[in-house]
Amino acid sequence: MCYEECMTLPMPTPANTSATAPSETPRVELRLALLSIVGFWIFYFVVNTLRAAVLDAEGQWSMVQHRFVVVVAGIGLLGLLWLVMRQLEGKSLSVMVTTGFLSAVPIAAAYATINYVMFNLYPPMEEASQQDPAMHHYSVAEIVAESAINWYLFFGAWAVLYVALSHAARVRQAERTAALYRAAAQSAQLRALRYQINPHFLFNTLNSLSTLILRQRNDEAERMIMNLATFFRTSLTGDPTEDVSLAEEIRTQRLYLDIEQNRFPERLLTIIDVPAELEQALVPGFILQPLVENAIKYGVSRSVDPVTIVIRARAENGKLLVSVLDDGRPSLEAPAGTGVGLRNVTDRLITRFDGNASLTYGARPEGGFRVDIALPLRPELLAAQ
Repeated sequence: MCYEECMTLPMPTPANTSATAPSETPRVELRLALLSIVGFWIFYFVVNTLRAAVLDAEGQWSMVQHRFVVVVAGIGLLGLLWLVMRQLEGKSLSVMVTTGFLSAVPIAAAYATINYVMFNLYPPMEEASQQDPAMHHYSVAEIVAESAINWYLFFGAWAVLYVALSHAARVRQAERTAALYRAAAQSAQLRALRYQINPHFLFNTLNSLSTLILRQRNDEAERMIMNLATFFRTSLTGDPTEDVSLAEEIRTQRLYLDIEQNRFPERLLTIIDVPAELEQALVPGFILQPLVENAIKYGVSRSVDPVTIVIRARAENGKLLVSVLDDGRPSLEAPAGTGVGLRNVTDRLITRFDGNASLTYGARPEGGFRVDIALPLRPELLAAQ
């Protein structure tokens, strides 16, 4: 709660609203890494097998088992490169890229060697010889080296892909962390706005209570104590980031008005006009409190005549409209209000509804003051009307 003169109370931190940013190093998901490894080699196996079938290459079916062994070896070697890259997650991108390129050299050499052995040292050798007869003029080392250079491009490219995936994981974690901090900041702002209380209300209430006790009006004093205890328990234990039903918000304001009724038994009149079909509409907890308090402070307490405070709700154009108005005509000179209470409510509406709610206020032509709040109305309530 916040009023025209206010102080800040210590704010509790419920366990269900605390949030801590993830501290572990962001990593590429294992499923995604395996998919990038296995997916490529399956693609390689299928494409080359179909190519051999289309070209009607000799001994193509017997080559399938050799190709399968090469694919399994390729998956294993790329898995080794993945183990190396995984250890570097959390390091700078330059370190990951450099290490990936360097690690791809022995990986590509090993794969080129396995590929040569499977297709040149074990029968059938027809496919290898028919594909490129010129290769017979080169030594084994030259053939393996040429193949390693070609496959190095792939292994190096995969290392770069893994670095990109790792960077994306960092970005996602940063976004989640930022979202947690934004949520924590919003929650802190709502709590700061909610857990502000006017000391004058408490002092005046205690003075009224003391008067009742001195006059031995014990029943009224007991009722006032119970209302005060319930009012503060509701205001200090409720979660300010959660909404409450309009009926519950009205019950809380009735408690407050009953307490103030003891101070102004002849001057304070109250009218509550809330249709039954809107009682379950959701509103931010204690959103009406600063408005009702202002009506007491600037309307009732400064007038010598009876003042009626009206709390009214209605639905209009998909919005819940809640009004707090009074007909007070202050006869006592007093400083003008600072507007803290109205700013409090406005800030809470902005924070809670992100521009989908509004507050308007001003003096009434016939005397008094009026404040109107427009909030989103739940779809199920609209359908019921």
